[in-house]
Formats: sequence, C-alpha cells, structure tokens
Amino acid sequence: MEQFLVFLQKNPLHLMLFGAAVITGGMLIWPLISRLFRPGNEVGALEAVQLINRRDAVVIDVREDAEYAVGHIANARHIPLAQFAGRIKELEKFKSRPIIVNCRSGSRAASAVDILRKNGFNEVFMLRGGISAWQQASMPLEK
Repeated sequence: MEQFLVFLQKNPLHLMLFGAAVITGGMLIWPLISRLFRPGNEVGALEAVQLINRRDAVVIDVREDAEYAVGHIANARHIPLAQFAGRIKELEKFKSRPIIVNCRSGSRAASAVDILRKNGFNEVFMLRGGISAWQQASMPLEK
C-alpha cells in the first residue's frame, strides 16, 4: 500500500488517472446503489405487460399534459404528479389490483409510488426507465 502511495505522489498525472478511475467506477456503480433506495418495486416493459394482461393491473401516467398527449400506454390513467396527492381518492377502488406508475424516465414515478404506499396501496410498481424504456422495447403507444 505504501508503495502505491509513493507511486501516486511521483507524478501528478498518476494521481489524476487514479482519481478518474475512482470517479468513473463510482458512476458505473451508482445506478445499482440508487435502486436500493427507491420506494416500491420496479418492473420492466415485458413484466408490466404481463401484469396488465394476467392481473388486470392499472397503469398511472404521472407526466404533464403535453407529454401524455404525445403518446401513452393504452388505457393509462393520467394524473400529473403535481395533482397526484390531491387526486389519490380516485384510485381507492383499485387498492386490490396491482398498480404500475410511469413517467418519462422513472424519476417522477418514484414520488408517486411513495405517495401510494403511504396511502395503503400494497402492490405498487414503477415502470423501470419510464415511457422511454417502453418505447425502446417497441411497445405500442396510444395518442
């Protein structure tokens, strides 16, 4: 270990390269670590389709109106995240069914999943990667 530290101190370039390696390694590991702290379970596009077809899952889209109008998952209920907490009563009748929450990339959906969990919804899933991942999986969108 002492020899390694001496090696790093000999040339500033060595220290910069070591720092770059540490930073890029952290960037590679960050998605795995952040997934541990997200509320609720995540499902991919294919798993979401199975939940919809086999267990009659409800899809909730928390994107803004303009984003939703461009394209959304068939039969998705549109509740923008800004209005989500105030409109939670609309979803009470779906407590016994699985719920899949989606947004553009997955970041806003995490907030909605947290709100649903706090209101007693047990089977709440977040669409991993959001509508972007849905499109990359060549799944259909409704306009």
